[in-house]
Amino acid sequence: MAVVTRRIGLSLGADLCWPAAFEMLVKKLDLAVQSPEGEIRFDVQRVRVAPFDLAEPCRYDLVVDRLTHWFHTTREWIKKSVVADDLYVLNNPWSIQSNEKHTTYAAMMRLGLPIPKTMMIPPKAYETDGDWEVTVRRYNDLFDVGEVGRGVGYPAFLKPYDGGGWVGVTQVKDERDLRAAYDASGKRVQHLQAGVKNWDLFVRAIGVGPQVQVVKYDPDQPLHGRYVVDFGFLDGPGWRTATRVCRTINAFFGWDFNSCEMLRADGVLHPIDFANACPDSQVTSLHYHWPWLVKALVRWSLFCAATRRPMKMNLDWRPFLDARDPGLDLDAQLDRYDAIARAHFDADRFEDWCQKHLADFDRIAVDVFSAPEMRDVIRAKVAALYPAHEVEAFTDHFHGLVRFWCKTERDRIGMGE
Repeated sequence: MAVVTRRIGLSLGADLCWPAAFEMLVKKLDLAVQSPEGEIRFDVQRVRVAPFDLAEPCRYDLVVDRLTHWFHTTREWIKKSVVADDLYVLNNPWSIQSNEKHTTYAAMMRLGLPIPKTMMIPPKAYETDGDWEVTVRRYNDLFDVGEVGRGVGYPAFLKPYDGGGWVGVTQVKDERDLRAAYDASGKRVQHLQAGVKNWDLFVRAIGVGPQVQVVKYDPDQPLHGRYVVDFGFLDGPGWRTATRVCRTINAFFGWDFNSCEMLRADGVLHPIDFANACPDSQVTSLHYHWPWLVKALVRWSLFCAATRRPMKMNLDWRPFLDARDPGLDLDAQLDRYDAIARAHFDADRFEDWCQKHLADFDRIAVDVFSAPEMRDVIRAKVAALYPAHEVEAFTDHFHGLVRFWCKTERDRIGMGE
């Protein structure tokens, strides 16, 4: 029987831990899939950056991308490879480039999700050359930012309309705070978004293809403590809502890999930040939840590469918009959206494929994440971020949480020590 190799590329920046774990999982799994083409095997490589001929075929079948949102050479190589060579990539590079937070808010408002009231505010400062000064003087209406604040209400958040990583986000508790924050905001166009009052739970739903994991989140903690280890923070209906919201958003914008932040108030989950394509994937922030993410990336990558899942180059929002019915409650509306999202991700086929070809994957993953060399993987990431005198302590901290995941995973799947 012929052997067919599917090549998976990892397009990386400062990433150290998750690609190493990804490679270890695929190697340990040693998957062989029988198909009409022959025996499909998998090869994982790290993508290099070099001059490229636009007519040269891409050598990869799938790329997990961590660069196109800021590294332009790789972005253009990936765009070329999708258009010319049918490369499948996590995520759609055009969607990452064009769909900022502003678009996501507007779209999800139209779908009826409970997005907090949001106003766009022109920048405080402008360029002074060319047509900028004439245009601003001739057409920009004078406005009182205090009046905008009174219309939105307090507390609120002033933040760049296209921002990420919490950069430039300021909580404003009154008009004085707002004026000070706006005066300091410079040339970036801003959103002023109402804070969700009396919220009692902050969650972050992480989606990889049709897979979603919901994690309790505490934004007031340092980065290594924000993803909380907790198991009973949502009931079944709440978990189902968070999962469907995340999957709907990801399918709508063509993002295989994205996270959605939600605040719960009076039992309702309000999405507040969900344009996070290629979200944080490091053990130094995800810790206990990190193995789930790496496993999800491996499963989805193998499935897409093995089945030659076609890349959807163009977004089609019409099915979601047509499914909107103002007469339905949110739960029924989410059922409609999630059916479209699951079809987009071919979820039933994916789940059947995993049952057939990855039946032992959970056990293999426990072996990989509990192996002695995993501590070295974690230490390399810690050493890249922490001062020398803290490296061993934080390595032990994160490694201990990963080992705790292994323990709970053994309990879940009935696997002995």
